[in-house]
Amino acid sequence: MDHNGWVKIPFEQLPGELSRKFAPAFLVSGDETLLVSEAADAIRAAARRVGCEERSVHTIERGTGWDSVRSAAASLSLFCARRLLEIRIPTGKPGPEGARVLQELAERADESFVLLVITGRLEREAQSSGWLKAVDRRGVVVTVWAVGLEKLPSWLGARARRLGLEIEPAALALIAERTEGNLLAANQELEKLQLLAPGGRVTAQMVLGDVASSARFSIYKLGQALSAHDATRTLRILDGLRAEGAELPLILWSVLRALRSDSRPPQPRFIERAARADRMAKGQMTGDAWDELALLAADFCGRRALPIPRVLK
Repeated sequence: MDHNGWVKIPFEQLPGELSRKFAPAFLVSGDETLLVSEAADAIRAAARRVGCEERSVHTIERGTGWDSVRSAAASLSLFCARRLLEIRIPTGKPGPEGARVLQELAERADESFVLLVITGRLEREAQSSGWLKAVDRRGVVVTVWAVGLEKLPSWLGARARRLGLEIEPAALALIAERTEGNLLAANQELEKLQLLAPGGRVTAQMVLGDVASSARFSIYKLGQALSAHDATRTLRILDGLRAEGAELPLILWSVLRALRSDSRPPQPRFIERAARADRMAKGQMTGDAWDELALLAADFCGRRALPIPRVLK
């Protein structure tokens, strides 16, 4: 099947492209972590809709070989189900060996598997490489551009509307200033305000209060520490948030977000710990919700905590 005619598109056009026709190969590149992640999520969801029942994920760092990718590609024909072969290259530099593998995979992508390559921002020389041209011929190349500081308030306004928030311009300017162009942090601020804002209306005073209450130990930093599996920093931030009287529902939200964004499926015991903390916070169960969250965080970061108490029947 001839797939010529696919084009390079900006991030904003991806949903429309996916709704029209699904390509056998995709490349998402850029240095805006939030938007790259959202573009990849949209492609994964579309892949599931067209029958990709399995996903094989491979991260290529400096010094990492391509043997696992080759093995996964060799096994594709052994399965009847269509699969998504996802290759993450944070540096955007696959090297000579990787370039050959990627070009071959892009040319082979068909009804048996879909190729998704995710990279950081590509250097100019990479844009003329054979592997990128192969992806471009067979599929869709999505370029994620940085959102400049001058455009950040309008970007935040559009995000806020999608979250059902009515946010005044001064509040948008404050969030843009406080997050300094970090889209991930800015989006998380909006999601927190969605939980806190009565009736969905956000004022500048609310933003100032929210920032002040978590100036030292922010919920955003808690998510960062959890994602890095840094037990010492995570527990220190949790202790600081507790001392400052932070809202437990927001802390639990941050912990659950980190669990769900981890590259491994959450362990059942993590979910059970989170549910216990939620019930404790609501007074539906005896115990200290903060202590339960600390046990969950320690376990998630690789420090096995006390076993979950079992009720004898």
